[in-house]
Amino acid sequence: MSMLAHDGTAMLGRQLQRIRNTPGLLILTQTMPITMLLFFGYVFGSALAMPGEEYRSFLVPGLLVATAANGIMTGMFQAAQDVHRGVTDRLRTLPISRAAVPLGQSVADVMVTAAGMVPFLLVGLAVGWRVEKSVLQAVGAMGLLLLFRFATTWIGIFLGLLTRSEEAAGQLGGATFILPLLSNAYIPTEGLPGWLRTLAEWNPISAVTTALRNLFGNAPVPEGAAWPVAHPIAGSLMWCAVLLAVFAPLAVRRYAHGEG
Repeated sequence: MSMLAHDGTAMLGRQLQRIRNTPGLLILTQTMPITMLLFFGYVFGSALAMPGEEYRSFLVPGLLVATAANGIMTGMFQAAQDVHRGVTDRLRTLPISRAAVPLGQSVADVMVTAAGMVPFLLVGLAVGWRVEKSVLQAVGAMGLLLLFRFATTWIGIFLGLLTRSEEAAGQLGGATFILPLLSNAYIPTEGLPGWLRTLAEWNPISAVTTALRNLFGNAPVPEGAAWPVAHPIAGSLMWCAVLLAVFAPLAVRRYAHGEG
């Protein structure tokens, strides 16, 4: 465990340096959620039954979770880039823990995500979003959000190691934009057809979004929803645990054994 902590810290530093050397990508990933908030909040909000400011309060948690789900895309692209350029093969020759490299990448991603939330939340406050409950509950909401980002990054790392191609990772990562659309991140699911509502509410994004809305006090838990949405905090923790239990070992094994 001490070896993993030492090696993981070293890989964390490598990953942060890598992110520092690509400021354009960092700026893009931090400004995109703000752009979506302004566009969706003022364009879509006028077409829904909710008044504009009420919809923007509803939308902010959804966009936070949609951004966290993008851990799949960023994790996949960075892992595939390392494989494609031969960096992963060189790292495998080092006498370090096999879990250190993916762990360092995932922790660095969470740290960058946390920093990127600050400007987004400031814009959210400017357009009318507010934390209606206690500071402790708000902190819990942010912790849950970062845990979800951590879990989705492991999915991306595994898929990136699997694809082994920057081009394939970029194309597959672009397809992940559909995941928030099949959830309650942007619109309530109550008006969806029965089968589609069930599909959306069993999407992990819906459980985490509902948990954030509940903890921030932005919207109540919907009635008659599927279990993960009806019990959003427990549902969110369940999804995070399942995703980590499945994809973290898969990513570490794939990294350790390469194509084999």
